[in-house]
Amino acid sequence: MVSASGVRIKWADLPEHVRAEVEAIIGDVVVETRSQQGGFSPGTAERVRTAGGRRAFVKAVSGAQNERSVQLYRQEALITAALPPGVPAPRLLGCHDDGDWVALVLQDVEGRHPVTPWTAAELDAVLATLGVLARRMTPCPMPELPTAAASLGEDLSGWERLSADPPADLDPWAVAHLADLVELGAAGVAALAGDTVAHTDVRADNMLVGPDGTVTLVDWPWACVGPAWLDTMMIMVNVNLFGGHDVDALLAAHTPALGARPEQLTAVLAGMTGYFLDACRTPPPVGLPTVRAFQRAQGESSLRWLRSRIEAAR
Repeated sequence: MVSASGVRIKWADLPEHVRAEVEAIIGDVVVETRSQQGGFSPGTAERVRTAGGRRAFVKAVSGAQNERSVQLYRQEALITAALPPGVPAPRLLGCHDDGDWVALVLQDVEGRHPVTPWTAAELDAVLATLGVLARRMTPCPMPELPTAAASLGEDLSGWERLSADPPADLDPWAVAHLADLVELGAAGVAALAGDTVAHTDVRADNMLVGPDGTVTLVDWPWACVGPAWLDTMMIMVNVNLFGGHDVDALLAAHTPALGARPEQLTAVLAGMTGYFLDACRTPPPVGLPTVRAFQRAQGESSLRWLRSRIEAAR
């Protein structure tokens, strides 16, 4: 099974001045580091401990590794600092930005990524957390965020690009239904209206399950304003990828209370599927050699799920 994991540098690979700035933010000298797995950024992901026993989580990247990652770290710093109290997210302790290197110093949340394939207990905890998050973030308390339609609209229009230039290995069912899929993807973008702050990058590798079972969402650069059910819909793409659960039954149980209609869920799933299948055929970004294989795996599993939803609705 393909994993959501890239190729990272480590604490020792950071320039001396960046390490010094991180230590200044924490207020002590770092004496122990533990590199973390998961995610596709080429930057560091380190749990650090200082001589005085302070703990923090450090992520740092430079433009030489991937310029887009630098932009995302800056965006994440702004969004994380603005999250209201009570949101299950790490607090931002400080940020270093010298124009090349960006380092985020965050609260070190005790926990681990959910097990994949997903266990029922951890999935229940995640779905409960996403439901609470949606209620706490409605109406939107962060008016500076973009709308989901503005943030995701181009991505969810992937079927238009696939229709204009179909890859030779595109699934025959998709080829036969390209016109319908283009229309469905457009409906997915139209379904993104709402007044709830959504994380929109919810996967197992962007969550931590604590020793007491509580769930924390990490990596917030893609937060935007959309429907209350958007994160719950998106986590099911990850659950479906790894298998073992009836994702349609889970959506039926958890999204009506958040205002979702089945056809909206199908339309957003169509848009996400088109995005994955379109993106995976392009060269990998600099410093992110594994992301296209993960997108392809998501696209193929999502297409099978999308087809079953479409055929079941007829």
